[in-house]
Amino acid sequence: MRKFLIGAALGFGIVAVVATLMAGPLAAQNQTPPPAPPPNAHVDPEDQLAPSQMKQPVPAAVPSPRPAAHGAAHPASPGLANAAAESPAAAKQARAGAARTVVACSGAFAKDSSMLRLAMVYDSRNITYSDIDVGGSKVGATVVYPKDPKRRLEVWWQNPANRTGTYLIVINGESTWTGPGGLRLGLNLEQLEKLNHKPFKLKGFDKDGVAAVSDWDNGALATIPGGCKSGVSLHADPKIPADAVTALPADHEYSSGDPAMRATKATVSEILFGY
Repeated sequence: MRKFLIGAALGFGIVAVVATLMAGPLAAQNQTPPPAPPPNAHVDPEDQLAPSQMKQPVPAAVPSPRPAAHGAAHPASPGLANAAAESPAAAKQARAGAARTVVACSGAFAKDSSMLRLAMVYDSRNITYSDIDVGGSKVGATVVYPKDPKRRLEVWWQNPANRTGTYLIVINGESTWTGPGGLRLGLNLEQLEKLNHKPFKLKGFDKDGVAAVSDWDNGALATIPGGCKSGVSLHADPKIPADAVTALPADHEYSSGDPAMRATKATVSEILFGY
């Protein structure tokens, strides 16, 4: 699904969502990265965020700042050292709600957020900036709780040079982060329908065994407070015969209530929120 992230055809069915990775080496880290494209430059505002819809190029690699002299293990974002001084009261209040691993399209995850704001909310000791391997290419992203698979979260930036402007929030792996309305990894099609308050549409399985939500059909998950959009990728139960999965190709669209699709016992394997 992450293929959509770097040149796939999200045209993000999460999103699961995604297509062929863009080839080509990233710019050298000592070069000034090219200006980031405007949000959703290739996505119709009315479309759902699906891997098949997103065509955002991979941001140029940005060198991670050196660790502080006191030997902190994590790199700091520009200005992190001044986070507490800028607004200690606001930081304290924000951290009070940081124990809950819930993504909302506001606050630390608002469109105008930054790595600095994430550090103020989740503590700079729980934040790092590193290269994420996506289909053989490296993409710089901020990682929240990088050493805890259960709480790990990726945040990609519109402006990777100074790590500002939320572009994409990624929940995958063993993460227990949830989204608005209880959207989380491991949900099956029936449970997704309940969250959406109605059936939705999804593409069939691609060569990697990923099916992507293509249209929430104006359900509850189609509109998220804060202005971001959601994408979901699903994998079939590994115990399901391979021919039952290949019989539902990615070039076709299906209803979440389709008996053949339900028979794959597909569950959510990745969730994306993007602006």
